Amino acid sequence: MTTRRSRALLGPVGLILVGVLSVQFGAAIAKSLFGEISPTAMVWLRLLTSAVVLVALARPRFTGRSRQDWLVVLGFGASLATMNWAIYQSFARLPLGIAVTIEFIGPLTLAVLGSRRARDVAWVLLAGVGVVLLGFQRTGLDLVGVLYALLAGAAWAAYILLSASTGRRWAGFDGLAVASLVGAAAMTLPALLSAGGDLWDGRVLVIGALVGVLSSVIPYSCELVALRTLRPAVFGILMSLEPAAAALAAIVVLQEHLSVVQWAAIACVIAASIGATRSGAAPGEHPKDHSAAPGTLAT
Repeated sequence: MTTRRSRALLGPVGLILVGVLSVQFGAAIAKSLFGEISPTAMVWLRLLTSAVVLVALARPRFTGRSRQDWLVVLGFGASLATMNWAIYQSFARLPLGIAVTIEFIGPLTLAVLGSRRARDVAWVLLAGVGVVLLGFQRTGLDLVGVLYALLAGAAWAAYILLSASTGRRWAGFDGLAVASLVGAAAMTLPALLSAGGDLWDGRVLVIGALVGVLSSVIPYSCELVALRTLRPAVFGILMSLEPAAAALAAIVVLQEHLSVVQWAAIACVIAASIGATRSGAAPGEHPKDHSAAPGTLAT
């Protein structure tokens, strides 16, 4: 019986891990191109690719929507664009693993604020230890990059909240597809102004499309399938591995190596996230509502 359950769990767990790695390797590939194209333009290419694919798959219904439906999805799209733009600006200034670790403070704070247990303060303190450890490593730690990562974390928290509201009003992938369109539209002018003619280079377009597939299409698809059977607590714990996955992708793709202290900081934030996720899990909880827009793998 135990073996059967382990095999049943391995499938969705494997899908989520594939999604986590896909997101971070997509980010590393995107950063490798920053010398040829601006982070803003790369974000636009990513959002545009995911919007085209998601709209083609979801075929969302635009008519018959209420004003509130549109306000929610517009806010969702704005948080999506802000989150991706800010973290790519941070990537341009910080090592990938460090930027994602700082960004992760956003959803971690949201998780702790949603709990009424006093012991969850310990997880906040542990995450704070991680941030302090990063502060000790001043070499290569750009203050503007840190601020961008914090902005990305705040936008990620807003994205999570708006994802639930969007899922209640837009079925399946519809809300995410429309939000991606909104995000891509919002980033079009800044992308054109920052990239100029370089945006239309064939190699840049191909890599931008690849980043969109790796960072959005594959993770969202894996998440949608996995969440049919995976408990939210397990999902949250797996998401906590994102900073480590980012650091690993940076080593492989960018040859960005971190110090022992920086790895310790990442470990503190991961442990805090896992602790907050486990303590917030209620016995007998049900899988995530499948009407909610996927995309917690949104970095």
